[in-house]
Amino acid sequence: MSDGGDGFGEVMAASLGFGERLFPGEDAAGREREIPCWLNAECDQAVVETAQSNGLALLPSGRFHPFELDTFGVGQLLIQIGQAGVKTCIAGIGGSATNDAGFGMARALGWRFFDEDGQEIQQWIQLDKLTSVTQPKPGAWPSVTVASDVTNPLLGPDGATRVYGPQKGMREEDFAKADACFNRLAMITAETIGTDFAITPGAGAAGGLGYGLMAFAGADVQSGFEVFAESTSLESRIANADLVITAEGAIDEQTLMGKGTGQVAQLSERLAKPCVGLAGQLALGQAERAASANPFHQLAAVAPDLATEEESMADSANWLERLARLLAKDLPPS
Repeated sequence: MSDGGDGFGEVMAASLGFGERLFPGEDAAGREREIPCWLNAECDQAVVETAQSNGLALLPSGRFHPFELDTFGVGQLLIQIGQAGVKTCIAGIGGSATNDAGFGMARALGWRFFDEDGQEIQQWIQLDKLTSVTQPKPGAWPSVTVASDVTNPLLGPDGATRVYGPQKGMREEDFAKADACFNRLAMITAETIGTDFAITPGAGAAGGLGYGLMAFAGADVQSGFEVFAESTSLESRIANADLVITAEGAIDEQTLMGKGTGQVAQLSERLAKPCVGLAGQLALGQAERAASANPFHQLAAVAPDLATEEESMADSANWLERLARLLAKDLPPS
């Protein structure tokens, strides 16, 4: 399953009967690549997985800093599928390498950003000097429904930079610069379009791409899990199951903040079905694991008991199978 991140396109396309089509584009570092998108037979509806353009998995580990990356390729794809006749699309936006609040995407859609000297801003880390924004003519891209697995706002301690930035290579000393850029972008954009999307739940998703899609592409944000669950009849599948097993690289506080793994567990709990959570590592404290808000029937992790974090990541399928076998021995017979 996928609730908006890597694999979202293939999973949703298989459920909806859409076919894959490749479009020329670029990754978050501006390197050319073909971007897959999934269209229905009439080519008026599409599924977009933005991680196919701005995804962290596309980049060599540690080579690029988020200050060097943007979402321009996402905007390129939206323009191209609009030209292909797509009228509406569902966009999964997880798995991102970027932290640009959708600035690159907006530029690709035709938005322009200027400093006090009238010079156009072309890198998101210069947005703290932003004084004006100009809008493109609408209609060049399809109507977008965003499938997002998080509810964080754009700004503040629970915002895009401070919660998700470290996963992408942001350091604590980078936070002030990013915050200044995002604050300025949100203020000037709100003055321009008349709406402040920075505090809207989901604005902080994918390094602020959720905000960018709402502010610059007119997108509607919906729960990625709910979009997936509806298209795959997930609730009825869980209702007919005896045991639910789900997994995530790290089961931590974010798991319980709207991510798919946590929502599977919560849905299972509501339907009175035991849900086991497998992880590469557990980052929930003992109190959190025992709390009434923890929907998991049982939790288990590869690291550090079975393998080191490095070993687990290098051969995850092998260690996940070993973990499942160990856990299965402890489960009561059906």
